[in-house]
Amino acid sequence: MVIHMVDVKSQYLKIKEEIDRGIQEVLDTTAFINGPQVKKFQQDFEAYLGVKHVIPCANGTDALQIAMMAVGLKPGDEVIVPAFTYVATAEVIALLGLIPVMVDVDADTFNVNIEGIKAAITDKTKCIVPVHLYGQAADMEAIMKIAEEHKLWVIEDNAQAIGSDYTFSDGRKVKTGTIGHIGCTSFYPSKNLGCYGDGGAIMTNDDNLGALLLKIANHGQSVRYYHDVVGCNSRLDSIQAVVLGAKLPHLDSYCDARRKVADFYDASFAEVDALETPFRASYTTHVFHQYTLKVKDGRRDELKQYLDEQKIPNMIYYPVPLYKQEAFKASSNGLEYLDNTEELCKEVISLPIHTEMSEEQLAYICDKVKAFF
Repeated sequence: MVIHMVDVKSQYLKIKEEIDRGIQEVLDTTAFINGPQVKKFQQDFEAYLGVKHVIPCANGTDALQIAMMAVGLKPGDEVIVPAFTYVATAEVIALLGLIPVMVDVDADTFNVNIEGIKAAITDKTKCIVPVHLYGQAADMEAIMKIAEEHKLWVIEDNAQAIGSDYTFSDGRKVKTGTIGHIGCTSFYPSKNLGCYGDGGAIMTNDDNLGALLLKIANHGQSVRYYHDVVGCNSRLDSIQAVVLGAKLPHLDSYCDARRKVADFYDASFAEVDALETPFRASYTTHVFHQYTLKVKDGRRDELKQYLDEQKIPNMIYYPVPLYKQEAFKASSNGLEYLDNTEELCKEVISLPIHTEMSEEQLAYICDKVKAFF
């Protein structure tokens, strides 16, 4: 049985005609950059998210960098970021000469710990970058309250949770990526909303920030050849916009399909004492970009080796805390150990999850995992 960690091809085949037709139109018109497809996707994405401004860009890492440039962070400013996340989140902080201040995450949600944020704030802190890891939101209501009290910027890293809903304590429901001052996402092919190359987007409800973000992404210009600020070159091309435009109407059903896979896994592993299935926070829907188990009793690596032998795809997201990465040792201010981050790096393992999984595949995976224990 062939099982993929992510099955982009089968998903494509279901919307092949629309995607092929759209790509051919781009080829026929040769409007490869900033074609009408980009504008249409931007408007459709704004409507889906319920946000005033979407600025498409070249990738999710660029989105984070442009966002930090737009809020005026200066070298030496401190930016709070979870220590358990993908490197891109901290990478752009360092690239801009800022100081990444890495804090612990919650053991259950895997998202940034609220008390950790509070303890990390100094007079140099200017920004918080919560990451909605694996597909569910960080505690944004609490984070926004802290930011308001300390006059800090909040930039959401929403690369793994696009399509997720966040519910405030007053019952108000919004899409993740639209809560902070700026939201950023990636359209890497394996994402819940992925294109067929690199792509990303920046979101904001602030008109002034929206204009500035657009300007920075376009060489710092709003009128051609007149450059008001130092910017960069970060654009979503027309072919990628075609793919995203075809997929966007299916995003909610894609998320539903992933939740069904997660439900199957949850039920199958409920009686396996050595496994802890993903926690689902009450204030957010989980879109399961990853299905990530915690393996107890120090057997995670042994399980991984077994799954590899059984030819069952699996991944460890992430095996090393950011502060122990060689690239960040110098900027981590001597940070050596965060309890939850260290434990998760030893315990987590992610199983295949995507929109095209069959019950036969799921049953096979679950039977093999249970046989191991």
